[in-house]
Amino acid sequence: MEQKTVFIVDDDMTNLTVGADALADSFNVFTFNSGGLLLKRLKKQVPDMILLDVDMPGLSGYDVIGEIKGDKETEHIPVIFLTAKSDCRSELEGLSLGAIDYIIKPFSPPLLLKRIEVHLLVEAQKKELQDFNDNLQERVETKTKTVVELQNAIIRAMTRLVDRRDDITGGHIERTQRYMSVMLNKVLEHGLFKEESLSWDLNLVLQSTQLHDIGKIAIKDSILLKPGQLTSEEFESIKTHPIVGEDVILEIEKNTSEHKFLEYAKIFAATHHERWDGSGYPRGLLGEEIPVLGRILAVVDVYDALVSDRPYKNGLSHKEAITIIADGRGTHFDPVVGDLFLSVADQFHQIALQQ
Repeated sequence: MEQKTVFIVDDDMTNLTVGADALADSFNVFTFNSGGLLLKRLKKQVPDMILLDVDMPGLSGYDVIGEIKGDKETEHIPVIFLTAKSDCRSELEGLSLGAIDYIIKPFSPPLLLKRIEVHLLVEAQKKELQDFNDNLQERVETKTKTVVELQNAIIRAMTRLVDRRDDITGGHIERTQRYMSVMLNKVLEHGLFKEESLSWDLNLVLQSTQLHDIGKIAIKDSILLKPGQLTSEEFESIKTHPIVGEDVILEIEKNTSEHKFLEYAKIFAATHHERWDGSGYPRGLLGEEIPVLGRILAVVDVYDALVSDRPYKNGLSHKEAITIIADGRGTHFDPVVGDLFLSVADQFHQIALQQ
C-alpha cells in the first residue's frame, strides 16, 4: 500500500529531526521550518496530514491553520498542533480553529507515531463512509427516478382516461399544469403566501394538479357530455366530483408512503371549486379556509373552462375571460390571486392559443 505523506512544520530543527526520525519508516515525511514555506509547498503538493507548531516567528500556527482551512484545496487536510503550551485555553483555541489534536512538546516518538496512525485511520474511515454515502445517494436517486417515472406514467394514464371522456375539452389537464406553473412562479417571484409557498415542492405540486378532476370518473357520460344546460339534479351530481376525487386519493394514500404528493392532490381535488365568498362547493369554505393552492387552481380552472369549447357552450374570448375573472375578485376568487392572474394573463393567452 502506498505510504501516506506527512508534513512537519516547526522552527526548531531538533523537533523537526526527532519528528522526521520517528515517522520516516512509516510515512513519506517532509519538514519545513516556517509557516510560509509550508503554504508555498501546499500550492504544489497536498499531504495526508500536517503536524504544525503553534509558536513560530512570523506566521504562527494559528495563522497558518487559518490559511489552510480557508482554502477549498486544503481545508480537508487534518492538522495536529505541536506546542509547548499545556493550558486548556490554548488547546481549546487550536481545536476551535480546526485542528484534530494537540500534542505537547517534547513528544514521545512512539506516542507521536501511534496518534498519527489513529488519526489517519479515522480519516480513511471517514472518506470510506463518505464514498459509500455518495454511492448510496446515487443509487437511491436512480431508484427514485425510476419510481417517479412510473408514478407519473400511471398518473398520466389515469388523468387522460378522465380527460378523454370529454373529448371536447381534451388537453385541459396539460394546460392546467402550464397555467399553474406560470402562477406559482409569480407567487415565488413576489414572495406571496410565504408561510405556505416556502414549503412547496414545485415538481410535486405541478404533477399533482393532474389529479384535480379525477372524481369525474364517477360522473355519468350522459351528464358529463350533455350538450345542453344541466338540470338542478344533474348539477348536484357534477358537484360530487371533488369529494369523489378526494376519496379516490385517500384510498391511494392508504397503500403508499408517498404522502406529500397526495396531500397536494387532495387539496386540488377537493377545493378547486370552492369560492372566496363561501358560495362554492363541496364544503362552502370561506376565504382563507380554502388552501392557497386551491385558491390558485380555482382561477386557473375557471379560465380554461371559459376559453375552451364545452358540450354545452362555445369558448369565450381571452378578453371576455379576463373581464369575468376580474369581476370575480373578492367573490369567486381570492383578490390577491385574482390580481396575480391579471398580471400574467398574456402568458395564459399564449398557452390557450396552443391548444
